[in-house]
Amino acid sequence: MAQQRKHTTTRGFSRAASLMQKRIRGASEARGFAVTRLLTHWAEIVGEETARIAHPVKVGYGQGGLGATLSILTTGAQAPMLEMQKDQIRDKVNAVYGYRAISRVRITQTAPTGFAEGRVAFDHKPKAKAAPDPDALAKAEVLSSDVASDDLRVALRTLAANVLTKRKRQEKAD
Repeated sequence: MAQQRKHTTTRGFSRAASLMQKRIRGASEARGFAVTRLLTHWAEIVGEETARIAHPVKVGYGQGGLGATLSILTTGAQAPMLEMQKDQIRDKVNAVYGYRAISRVRITQTAPTGFAEGRVAFDHKPKAKAAPDPDALAKAEVLSSDVASDDLRVALRTLAANVLTKRKRQEKAD
């Protein structure tokens, strides 16, 4: 008698997260992270402001296995601020673990560009774009007015305004 096949909604496909879970856990444990959640949810754990200036590098366990040390990577300019927040960071991380897993926080400083292994990626504010010159917008409107396609006309108008504004800035610089 044939066994009935279990009905699934995935139709033979697996989620990418489930396929990669074992590899991610292995790589993170090799770097000292027993719980990958500290890496994946760092901004939620310590807050956006702290996450912008610091990243977890390693959780090192001592000889007895109790009371791990969390190493955080930051730039030299931000290190004094983080030094004052060590207790709060430790408490927030321990709240995620559910017990006093981290007993010490160590801050490691590096240059803003970082090293190959421990590169600090900072979230810089995007540069504000300068508004196109009104004269350039008017010329761009005239140049693109006889294009039939709306999408193409808008694209050409934007391109023309950018080129004309750039030329005007270069002329002022010369």
